Amino acid sequence: MNAAPADQIRLLDLQAIDSRLDQLAHRRRSLPEHAEIETVNADHTALKDLVVAAQAQLGDTTRELTKAEQDVDQVRTRAARNQQRLDSGAVGSPRDLENLQHEIGSLAKRQSDLEDVVLEVMERMESSQTRVTELTARLDHSTVVLKEAEQRRDAAFAEIDTEAEKVKRDREAVAAVIPADLLKLYTRLREQQGGVGAARLYQRRCEGCRVEFSTADLAAIKREPKDEVVRCENCSRILVRTADSGV
Repeated sequence: MNAAPADQIRLLDLQAIDSRLDQLAHRRRSLPEHAEIETVNADHTALKDLVVAAQAQLGDTTRELTKAEQDVDQVRTRAARNQQRLDSGAVGSPRDLENLQHEIGSLAKRQSDLEDVVLEVMERMESSQTRVTELTARLDHSTVVLKEAEQRRDAAFAEIDTEAEKVKRDREAVAAVIPADLLKLYTRLREQQGGVGAARLYQRRCEGCRVEFSTADLAAIKREPKDEVVRCENCSRILVRTADSGV
């Protein structure tokens, strides 16, 4: 393939632009905020699950307390009613009186036991409420941390994308003046060679693969016409000759 030396040199400009676009894309993918957001997201999800579980436990304990308090109220009401009967003197039979007094004693014991249950449930409910409060505070903090990380990521995205758009416009301007067949070859080689399709020959070396040429290889390159598109024998990239190439 033949191409004017000036067009071949423009490939170096295009390569520099493409390398910059690759750097920007890599920077966009490799922002430290990505790992931070992933970690915070995982913690945030786990905290949400813990909050839901703690709230469910608090709800169960609250219902348990309501039931225990109702049981106490029922026993207390029955005991008060029996005590009222006893105090009224309406119970005349000694046996009925004995039974009533026995039941009042039993109800007092039952009431005491149920009140102990209420206290125990209240302690558990307080503990559950404390856990909900603590977990909710941690979840709220996690939400703030996540939002801040996303904001930093988005700000970095905006900065990178703004520069990338400018670099893309520069690329379009350079690519527009490079012959189509040369541009096609460069594009194909760039895809095959890790993003570098054209490299400068500088101080006996291909700057694409860093291989140093022998004196005989340099002499062979020097004999090639100026408009011949030379390829590096080691990496196959387009080898661009410049005034600093020494050939």
